[in-house]
Amino acid sequence: MRRMNTKEAGENFQPNSDGVSRRAFLGTTLAGSAALLTGGLASLLPRSITAGTSGSFLEASIPDLQALMNSGALTSAHLTSNYLNRIASLNPLLHAVIETNPDALAIAQARDRERRAGRIRGPLHGIPVLVKDNLATNDKMQTTAGSFALVNSTVPSDSVVVNRLRAAGAVILGKANLSEWANFRGNAPFNGWSARGGFTRDPYLLSFDPCGSSSGSGAGTAANLCATSVGTETDGSVVCPSGNNLDAGLKPTVGLVSQDGIIPIAHSQDTAGPMCRTVTDVAIMLGVMQSPFGPVTGIKVPSDYTQFLKVGSLKGARIGIDSRYFATAFGGEHDLVVVARKGLDAMQSLGATLVPTDTGNPFQHNFKFYDDEFTVLLYEFKVQIAQYLAALGNTSMRTLADLIAFDIAHCPEEMKYFGQEVFELSQQTSGNLNDPVYLNARKDNLTFARTNGIDAALKKDNLDAIVAPTYSFASSLPAVAGYPNLSIPVGLTPQGKPAGLWMYSGFLKEPTLLALAFDLEQAIKPRTQPAFLGSVPPEPPDAGICATLTAAATTSQTQLVNGRGQTSKHLGTGKSLNR
Repeated sequence: MRRMNTKEAGENFQPNSDGVSRRAFLGTTLAGSAALLTGGLASLLPRSITAGTSGSFLEASIPDLQALMNSGALTSAHLTSNYLNRIASLNPLLHAVIETNPDALAIAQARDRERRAGRIRGPLHGIPVLVKDNLATNDKMQTTAGSFALVNSTVPSDSVVVNRLRAAGAVILGKANLSEWANFRGNAPFNGWSARGGFTRDPYLLSFDPCGSSSGSGAGTAANLCATSVGTETDGSVVCPSGNNLDAGLKPTVGLVSQDGIIPIAHSQDTAGPMCRTVTDVAIMLGVMQSPFGPVTGIKVPSDYTQFLKVGSLKGARIGIDSRYFATAFGGEHDLVVVARKGLDAMQSLGATLVPTDTGNPFQHNFKFYDDEFTVLLYEFKVQIAQYLAALGNTSMRTLADLIAFDIAHCPEEMKYFGQEVFELSQQTSGNLNDPVYLNARKDNLTFARTNGIDAALKKDNLDAIVAPTYSFASSLPAVAGYPNLSIPVGLTPQGKPAGLWMYSGFLKEPTLLALAFDLEQAIKPRTQPAFLGSVPPEPPDAGICATLTAAATTSQTQLVNGRGQTSKHLGTGKSLNR
């Protein structure tokens, strides 16, 4: 693995000792400090602010932190040290972070030196960011998707997303835990576990599902273990943990953010996305992360999404409500739906018109929509994971078959709680993305989700966006369509569970979603710090897989049916489809 280069750490740089006292830090007024900010952030700052609740860095937004650092009231090194201390204190409980970056403090010191010299790299200058452990970082950290199979492998370069974060001045603080292999290894009875990272816990209610697969990114941001984080989604893996951790999280249009250097599930649906405490931070992060390819190539996209954050955006907006997702059969949880409806009431009070709409019944034809999606992912994963593995150094893992064999050989570490049925189904596919089974599944999936689903509803009912409650089955439609989906916090249930709304719309409609979400956020002020309520659930029982497993064995008798997969679980939440 490479050493940190001098552009990041600074040559012969001595540790910075210009941190401020707690009293000076808490009492600083920052009028006029926004002048040095880049990326259009200055307009978002009030005349006088202190960072976060009770005047500390906790709950501070990116503009808050930039203002503090520009004023001299805070250094990136001091901030990074505070986050590292908080990780050391809380991570034994939350398991949100797999590892921290050993060079984080040195990088932060280098960013401080640049700031003193008048050089601001971008809107994330000096901002500590956690990235999910499936985004390649060409540094002293691992990139493993939470699996021991890729420990000590080396990546050829930073992922494009990480490269853009560094170019904007970010301090890569560490790697966030996740559902191993982005929840695409086996039929796990829970979300948020990886062999390397253990069980991620929800900081609001320790027994509540943190959701997956970007569970560590969601919990880490919510618990103020970082300024902001990056997750990835194929179906639900940004918006579900964001919803269940009271974060604002965006799954962008597929093609807006590069997939290069991200451990794949399926390129037709994969995308990285920001997971933040405020909509403002989501807008800032999206501007940094965007790196168009594929369907977005050649299309002019905004360089600064904060320009769309305006109070009053909901006035006159038409918001579609597909009522099926508020029902238990479609994943709606009663207590979360009650909170989500308060968000709808607030939208209406801000001038939005709520319009009943119908995006199609995904249960029809014996759950064909969900089976088509699962089939597409199985076919793409076998091909695309081999392409990713081929570029790695210092590893014998080259194919999906190699990963399956590794898990069998290391069963007690990898398969104590559940098997690798999904891996095995993917291995059974033809490995040919011109296979008619794959092509037909993808075509039918897109027709349902995009043409006859979201596009049809938006046009028929003249809608700006469609909303559904968090932790429902509604993540799948925008995921399959490749359309943006934004998780908006609303509040907590009486038991302490985070809840909110998912809002989605058409191709490259991020500006619309951010505008509407910002208006709602400013009106209801949904963020509260987590209280770590309840207790950690007991460890799940040993699944008994390893006791009978042989080198030639599989963990399941599940087979493809006519080349197609069948899923009993909703891919976005992990909940049973009750088929």
